[in-house]
Amino acid sequence: MASSMPRLSPGDPSSYSRPDQAVVTRIHLDLTADFSKQVLTGSVTLGVRKVEEQARQLKLDCSKLDIVEVKEDGSGKSLDWKVGEAGPCGAELTVTLPETKEDMSITLSYSTSPSSSALQWLSPAQAGGDHPYLFSQNQAIHCRAMVPCQDTPSVKVPYTATITVPSPLTALMSALREGDPLSLPGGLTQYKFSQLVPIQSYLIAIAVGQLDSVRVGPRSLVWGGKKQLELAKVDFSETEEMLTTAESLCGPYVWGDYDILVLPPSFPFGGMENPCLTFATPTLLSGDKSNANVIAHEIAHSWTGNLVTNSNFEHFWLNEGFTVFTERKILGRMRGEQTRHFSAILGWRDLEECVNSQFSPTHPFTALVPDLTGVDPDDAFSTIPYEKGSTFLWYLEELVGGSEKFEPFLRAYYEHFMYKSITTDQFKSFFLAYFSSNPAISTIDWDTWLYAPGMPPYKPNFDTTLAVKSRELADKWVTGNIPEINKEFEEFSAEQKLEFLGILLESDKLDHQKLEKMDKMYSLSTSPNTEVLFGFIRIGIKARWEKSVELGLDLATRQGRMKFCRPLFKDLWGWEEQKERVKKCFMEHRAEMMSVCREMVGKDLGIKD
Repeated sequence: MASSMPRLSPGDPSSYSRPDQAVVTRIHLDLTADFSKQVLTGSVTLGVRKVEEQARQLKLDCSKLDIVEVKEDGSGKSLDWKVGEAGPCGAELTVTLPETKEDMSITLSYSTSPSSSALQWLSPAQAGGDHPYLFSQNQAIHCRAMVPCQDTPSVKVPYTATITVPSPLTALMSALREGDPLSLPGGLTQYKFSQLVPIQSYLIAIAVGQLDSVRVGPRSLVWGGKKQLELAKVDFSETEEMLTTAESLCGPYVWGDYDILVLPPSFPFGGMENPCLTFATPTLLSGDKSNANVIAHEIAHSWTGNLVTNSNFEHFWLNEGFTVFTERKILGRMRGEQTRHFSAILGWRDLEECVNSQFSPTHPFTALVPDLTGVDPDDAFSTIPYEKGSTFLWYLEELVGGSEKFEPFLRAYYEHFMYKSITTDQFKSFFLAYFSSNPAISTIDWDTWLYAPGMPPYKPNFDTTLAVKSRELADKWVTGNIPEINKEFEEFSAEQKLEFLGILLESDKLDHQKLEKMDKMYSLSTSPNTEVLFGFIRIGIKARWEKSVELGLDLATRQGRMKFCRPLFKDLWGWEEQKERVKKCFMEHRAEMMSVCREMVGKDLGIKD
């Protein structure tokens, strides 16, 4: 909730930077990955332009960075700098600028901290191979723990990079690769990258590891370990079809390559929309394309979030609500409107659980545009901007006359705001101007939709055709009319299986005998689909089924995706007899978790990091 702390800057409550005074216009990174010290060391060169003629300071964000020197490149002179007191959102880094120059280039020499919240360093054993591994996760506000920068999505700049790593490791970034790797003395390899499309800081991403690749489309390689790639060839085989479908909806894809990197299990999200290189969790790999919707989501981000961006994280729904809405449009065009509706039905259930269980219907974080003054955006992270935002767009589409009216509006919106960062008011103004001749828009209750907590004031009239069979089978299990064969369940799509499990989770507790029989019939506890396994385990925990404890703790610790870790730990924490076991498990495994996952699970359980 909003605190008494002031907003860190006028434009962004989570950033000390002041791009309204002096703004960063380009970034060049020259960094070496030191696995022995678990740090990136080197320099960043920033192009800087004074917005205010009298500006004498450049305000940047940093977090646990060891700044060594700051120089103005034209003269070679050192510049004065100071780091302010650290808070929940890092610290303010102030550089004194030359009085006589309006445009300049400054270089900051620095190294990251081994405890950087942006970076995870894995041993060969943790990486599952013969070599160590490094990857970053900079959203929401962790780029400041990797690079001193204006770490606000209101600032979008191109970047280039020179990255040096131990041989035979491969370096990848959220940019296009330039030329061939260069072998250096001392067993090192140097890679160069260029991202010419201006991006916000949280999209700067790096990964270093023993990586192979396989081509899955004319614009797409999948990177990862050899075992991962065998499954990825199947699971991500629709990537090009998703890209071309997205282009038909949103306009040209401006990023060149669309590659996917399958990360080690500790990656805390399903996917991360780093341009040119989507980061993906290995929990998507099932060999049957059943979790490919996550790739559709990340592809949609190429327009919604990466091309048109929220100016700060109070307006996060402009990124994620649009992306969920577009993801489902992509899948609807590929697989039919019933699929789009069914995906939204599953999302509505997630939204209800978030509003009523994770928070409460009056919690301020359930507003579409929350006040994040004094709040770390990670603490406010939830399904609200995704599902409530997507529902708002569904409502607007129906209101103005359906997809034939609304889809051209979306393209016009992307074209108008491409390469820019905007607020909700800017979206609202553009929408009202575009549909100014449509009388229906006068009925929109903007204040309730945007600022009121709780569930949306409208629920779409979903086509439930694909959900009916899931409910019928769930009702049989609840009433005790259990089928003798597993034919119905086996014929279900992955989404229908999840709906079946979701209905059972909302029902009264199932007795343990039913759970044993269900597991035996459907092999749920050994399902290769992590979503299905997760849904079954939660039903077991609710029923206080002893077997679910071991299954839950195993899933919560062998991967680090917060979508699974947080609910599993939280559900098990609510089982009084298991609290000590849960606490012991978390304490033993938290060092393996990435910073954001470790912190959020710790907060859920009331255990300080």
